[in-house]
Amino acid sequence: MTATTVRPPTEAPPVAAPPVRADRLLVDAVRQGGWWVLLMVVAHAGVAVSTLLLPTALAAALDAVLAPGTSTGALPLFALLVVAAVGAAFLLELAQPYAATAATRWLRGRLVDRVLAAGVAGRRRFDTGDLITRLGSNTATAAAAGSVVLSSVVGLVTSGGAIVALFLLDPLVGGLFVVGVPIGFVVLTYFVRQSSDLYGRYQALQGRIAGRFVDAMAGIRTIRSAGTADREVRRVLAPLPELSAAGRGIWRMQGMVTWRIQVLAPFMEIGVLMLVGWLVTTGRLTPGDLVAAAAYTTLGLRFFDQGSLLIGLSRSRAAARRAAEVLGDPDADPKPGASALPDRGGELQLRGVTVRVAERVLLDAVDVRVPAGAVVALVGHSGSGKSTLGAVAGRLIDPDAGSVQLDGVELRDLDPAALRRAIGIAFAHPVLLGTTVLDALGYGCPDARRADLVAAATAAHADGFIRRLPGGYDTPIADAPFSGGEAQRLGLARAVARRGRLLIMDDATSSLDTVTEAQVVDAITTALAGRSRLVVAHRTSTAARADHVVWLDEGRVRRAGRHADLWHDPAYRAVFGVTGGAG
Repeated sequence: MTATTVRPPTEAPPVAAPPVRADRLLVDAVRQGGWWVLLMVVAHAGVAVSTLLLPTALAAALDAVLAPGTSTGALPLFALLVVAAVGAAFLLELAQPYAATAATRWLRGRLVDRVLAAGVAGRRRFDTGDLITRLGSNTATAAAAGSVVLSSVVGLVTSGGAIVALFLLDPLVGGLFVVGVPIGFVVLTYFVRQSSDLYGRYQALQGRIAGRFVDAMAGIRTIRSAGTADREVRRVLAPLPELSAAGRGIWRMQGMVTWRIQVLAPFMEIGVLMLVGWLVTTGRLTPGDLVAAAAYTTLGLRFFDQGSLLIGLSRSRAAARRAAEVLGDPDADPKPGASALPDRGGELQLRGVTVRVAERVLLDAVDVRVPAGAVVALVGHSGSGKSTLGAVAGRLIDPDAGSVQLDGVELRDLDPAALRRAIGIAFAHPVLLGTTVLDALGYGCPDARRADLVAAATAAHADGFIRRLPGGYDTPIADAPFSGGEAQRLGLARAVARRGRLLIMDDATSSLDTVTEAQVVDAITTALAGRSRLVVAHRTSTAARADHVVWLDEGRVRRAGRHADLWHDPAYRAVFGVTGGAG
């Protein structure tokens, strides 16, 4: 079993996304539906037209029945409109899922691309759990915007058409109905403005809880061994009162709108029907007109039903804003270069490199040189900036200031493919990606031959335990539990398989015993003869094997030189936990 590293709980700082950009993202997502969106528009139009014509057709059919001898052509027309309405509704139900699926797939694809492009820097801005929420439920909610907007537009068109129909029946009827419309419009407008912010707050708090839960699951063994489960439950659920308050705010807003509409709508409907009933008694309107007026009044009142659709639109806009925050992350937009490296080399040069995270300086004007073919060790207490320097050297992150060059070419200017071919990186806790062990060894090296991957595994002293697996190199990763040391050797073999001109080892042998580490390092030195290595070292044996040692302290280079020379400094020996004399 591999060791579990518990990351300190993080709270991602909010990244404000302008509403205009979020709305533009919604429009672009809806367009991904293509023909399905067009079919939705046609179906919605069919539903709206048939719905508006049905009351008139029903009125004509009723008058025809009540007045014998009149034309009966209204009955077939009414039946035809019913069939048309049912057909349009069927097409709508068919098209909506496909359009939403296309929009969701596009949104998730863009977010995944952006997150992977941001890499290490992006993880500092967004928690893993929060990103899962944004990629999962938030994208699905945002993708539903097209259906919500079309339904809302059709609802408004239908309501407007119904109001026009009431005016055509009689101007008095239409005039009485529109008296209450401005009041409802003011209520709904206020609701839209307030609910969008409330839904955004609610979704952000959901993401925060998810992020804390993922952190807890990553350290579940530590939590279990420390007996701190109750403490972690309290930490994970700490934002719950805020979430509850935001949820109650949403419900209060909905309740406020609902009761106002429910009070207003019946008064409008009763008033219209009383007026139409009186006009029928005077002979100004027919009994069929009474039925039509009742139907058109109901359709006109759909204007107030837009509240539920506006709730959905507010949720979609809030979700799109959270997606736009990820897409607008500046760390996810490294500008790819196009430069190539000289044929041979391996010299790494860092000049004045500074890295900041929030208010903390991780590296402060650091100068480091790795000569071609040399082995340079980075040593220092925990938090001194060793891993950060390794990440900068491999362009996992870009420095805030300074220059990083490989054979005289800025890493920022290098073609990404050339950069990854030139630099291999082995991590302390490698994640093995791929379907089989062989896939994991060749991950990122599509052109690597099987013999090359086996040779890399042999150099990392991994060939022996791989061959003892049921399927050897073809054993599925899921069926091959590895110890921490075995996983490290596989990760090291993966980095060696690149055969780049520079190998960065970020504490890549920390889980190996001293004898195995010595064997692995000697084998890798032979396999990578003439290639440069930048090694994060925690053991004296590792630093002693290096050609040059860079001693980091609080993000700065404290001293540099050969290990034997630095060993005379008591503070240097203390880095390795040695408190005795230099002997």
